Amino acid sequence: GRGSVIFSVNVENQEVFKSPIMHGGEDGIPLSVELSGVRDFFLNVSDAGDGIACDQADWADAKVILEDGREIWLGDMPLVDEQEEPPDTAPFFSFVYNGKPSLELLNRWEMKRESEEINGKRMKRILVWNDPKTLLEIRCEAVEYKDFPAIEWTLYFKNNGQKDTPILSDIRSLDVRFERCGNNEFILHHNKGTFVRADDFEPLSTVLLPDARHRFAPPGGRPCGHVFPYFNLEKPGGGVIIVVGWPGQWAAEFQRDGGNGLAVRAGQELTHLKLHPGEEIRAPLMLLQFWQGDYIRSQNIWRRWMREWGMPKPGGKPIEPLNPACSSHQYREMIDASEENQKMFIDRYLEEGLKIDYWWMDAGWYVNKTGWPNTGTWEVDKTRFPNGLRAICDHAHAKGVKSLVWFEPERVTPGTWLSETHPEWLLQGTILNLGNPEAWNWLVNHIDKILVEEAIDLYRQDYNIDPLSFWRAADSEDRKGITENHYITGYLSYWDELLRRHPGMLIDSCASGGHRNDMETMRRSLPFLRSDFLHHAAGNQGHTYGLSFWLPYHGTGSSQTGKYDLRSAMSGTHFISVWDMRNRDLDYNLFRKLISDWRITSMFTLRGDYYPLTRYSLKEDVWMAWQFHRQDTDAGVIQAFRRRESASFGCQFRLYGIDPDASYRARNLDQDGDGEIISGAALMNQGLRIVIDEKPGSAIIVYKKEPVKPNR
Repeated sequence: GRGSVIFSVNVENQEVFKSPIMHGGEDGIPLSVELSGVRDFFLNVSDAGDGIACDQADWADAKVILEDGREIWLGDMPLVDEQEEPPDTAPFFSFVYNGKPSLELLNRWEMKRESEEINGKRMKRILVWNDPKTLLEIRCEAVEYKDFPAIEWTLYFKNNGQKDTPILSDIRSLDVRFERCGNNEFILHHNKGTFVRADDFEPLSTVLLPDARHRFAPPGGRPCGHVFPYFNLEKPGGGVIIVVGWPGQWAAEFQRDGGNGLAVRAGQELTHLKLHPGEEIRAPLMLLQFWQGDYIRSQNIWRRWMREWGMPKPGGKPIEPLNPACSSHQYREMIDASEENQKMFIDRYLEEGLKIDYWWMDAGWYVNKTGWPNTGTWEVDKTRFPNGLRAICDHAHAKGVKSLVWFEPERVTPGTWLSETHPEWLLQGTILNLGNPEAWNWLVNHIDKILVEEAIDLYRQDYNIDPLSFWRAADSEDRKGITENHYITGYLSYWDELLRRHPGMLIDSCASGGHRNDMETMRRSLPFLRSDFLHHAAGNQGHTYGLSFWLPYHGTGSSQTGKYDLRSAMSGTHFISVWDMRNRDLDYNLFRKLISDWRITSMFTLRGDYYPLTRYSLKEDVWMAWQFHRQDTDAGVIQAFRRRESASFGCQFRLYGIDPDASYRARNLDQDGDGEIISGAALMNQGLRIVIDEKPGSAIIVYKKEPVKPNR
């Protein structure tokens, strides 16, 4: 719990200082070491013989005093001495060009290197290779993070010549080899994607045995269908998180050899294409985060990275948990909605004291001939909304509620405006080709116009179709993968342009629920509806359990009215209220309490470290529980669920992130009073006992470190 380390200083291969064993919370040790003009010396930190778990240490305010009196601080020293050889530039990616592997080609091509510091916390590196014969340019744009052990990069391929390039194929954004030591095998931690089932996002751990090959790829072009593009590769002593950022058809392969090696390759699944003069494509973003210690710790470092660098920050501010509301279950999305009933629902929520952040208007508000699911005519239906959606948005704004409106611009059905007016913009008459510049320009300007005219605050984009077959049907034999590549580039630049025109606007990513929650999409949006499988308590608990390893922000909605079902849906960061406000006999006291509880817990689920307290299971005879702990406030929450067939009235859970020398006040949100005070050592060693009488039932326990009382 407190860690144990030893500091030492070596000068000219001799140890000139060694500290006693030091633990967290102890005073630092000041020291001064005579360097006698040497050029090299070493500041070391080692474990105290008990492993590195919980060990954190810092050479605080370390500086060198030179002969002329100048001072150089450790933090200001360059990472690489200018007199040393440049870093190794052996490629960490691969491709085949004109029948030859990149490893053979790049060593002979001209290469240039640039570096640029970004905001003091990141370093941008650009590596450029040029083929002198065909003028193909390969550009790698990488970002190193100074505050996290992470690096990311994106590859670009551009034809700077006057004629088509030879065939460029088998582009792998990541092509590396890892070695293990000792007898323990590689373990790959990964998750299911979405099947629109209760087991969506189930966490899995696969042992990578010698000569085994494991391949992952979505079935239809949406990146989180069935598989999840986030991996954590564990090897003895540590590991690396590997993330594929590609909102299309990616593939990742983990190939063990017969010894200690593992080859890892990832990228766009199919590339076999020539580039026209001036044409450029990009490869999937790759992100690696290295770690030591234990697996759960590494996932929490990832969650912190996501909050800092992987999520939108509208207006430069961190995201807050949100509680929108809608009437989709009452009016068949918006098919039977009207200006009057939408205003009435907003007023009813507020009348019942249910503060909502957004009023959500989902599918069916637009002109169409046969109703949902037909899409392709993006004009407000003035028959049902004679004053447009703006009348509803203005009504919400006047009451302190923002507006959210659903769109699905990529899928086009027959008989709609796009289908009849611009069939040349469509792939097989079904998908709007975002790689077509004319279609892209129309879409940006048209959607921007609707957002402005209708006073829409939050743009929600859905994607209820698998695009892969349409992309590949549009490719020629010598251009396989090109349609998908330009489409994905157009999709990302479309969102970038909307955000540029509407700074501070949020985007909600939906693709039949959670089919498109890859890294590139998550940087621009939030997943308000993590799965289209909604009304299943154990499933909702499982979705929270699995997704919380990777995404700090995710949620779902519910029209259920019971505490157990609602808490199962409210266990994430985001909750959508879908109650029938026409019914004044609902238990609004319960709703108010549960929303109040959710607002308390959501600040922990978003900003805390995540610790599963039970195993993942969908069985009805078990408990499921987890803990979120915030280091910045020394506080946290435990969410526990007793399933309907569980015979256990109580369970004991050891907590994480706790200071064993402190005391904590723990309070059950379903019980009156200030709770009880428990020592940190007891919470860590014996654990916190939670009793749930109902079956099924739930409990929420919040705890906070007690302030230290001054000595009198």
